[in-house]
Amino acid sequence: MRKIKSEIIVNAVENLCAKANFELPLDVLKSLKQSVVFEKDIAKSVLKEIIENADIAKREQIPLCQDTGTANFFVKLGKDVNIVDGNIYEAIDKGVSLGYIKNYLRKSIVVDPFKRKNTQNNTPANIYIEIISGDKIEIAFLPKGGGSENASSLKMLTPSAGWDGIKKFVLDNVNEKGRNACPPLIVGVGIGGDFASVGLMSKKTLLREIGSENKNVFYGEKEKELLNEINKLDIGPMGMGGATTALAVFIETRPTHIASLPVSVNIQCHSFRRKTVII
Repeated sequence: MRKIKSEIIVNAVENLCAKANFELPLDVLKSLKQSVVFEKDIAKSVLKEIIENADIAKREQIPLCQDTGTANFFVKLGKDVNIVDGNIYEAIDKGVSLGYIKNYLRKSIVVDPFKRKNTQNNTPANIYIEIISGDKIEIAFLPKGGGSENASSLKMLTPSAGWDGIKKFVLDNVNEKGRNACPPLIVGVGIGGDFASVGLMSKKTLLREIGSENKNVFYGEKEKELLNEINKLDIGPMGMGGATTALAVFIETRPTHIASLPVSVNIQCHSFRRKTVII
């Protein structure tokens, strides 16, 4: 059994909060730069400004976006790990609090949906834990802005809807809400499971790198099909028109009830922030 002090987790999470909000991942930058080549006029100019913004944020160590998001953590916790003097939930929340306060990141979480009093430290975080073999902890951080989250949707289809029904739901969602989510977008799609699990599936897809392929050939082709159709909508960078409405579509599936076909669409903005650490 490997013993890990909770303070090590706190420090790792504090660092994740800063680095993820300051530095756009290389796969995202690469995709944005490739898209510049295929755009023209306003769309090309907007993409260049997005890339310049990322360069400035990294150089100056300042947030890529003023909305530094809800703190989402996807944790793979080794079963041979013993966390000393605390638990992982408390450690992650403490790390978020320190990371957001020390680095002057915007605190966006309110205590109650109606009373709207700010918690002042961006906690509590959303923490999803998977128990795995081994003695390590993998912590993936996904800060998610309110604008893109508000553009996300879930629908309980019936099996008769089939792929055509899923495709229509995804395209309608992007067409209706995508302009308000700061495109170019990354579109996560969850299919299957139930009402509770399908939304989480679509959000978890956003941990994938742009350019990665679905391990299932069938769904890999569906990802390409959706991306192609989304980019025909002419929403374009920041909703100004163009061929780059989305940079990627990611699909995740799981078994579901014989009478159900749940579908969830989780929209991510061009500020596709995520970072992972292994302890």
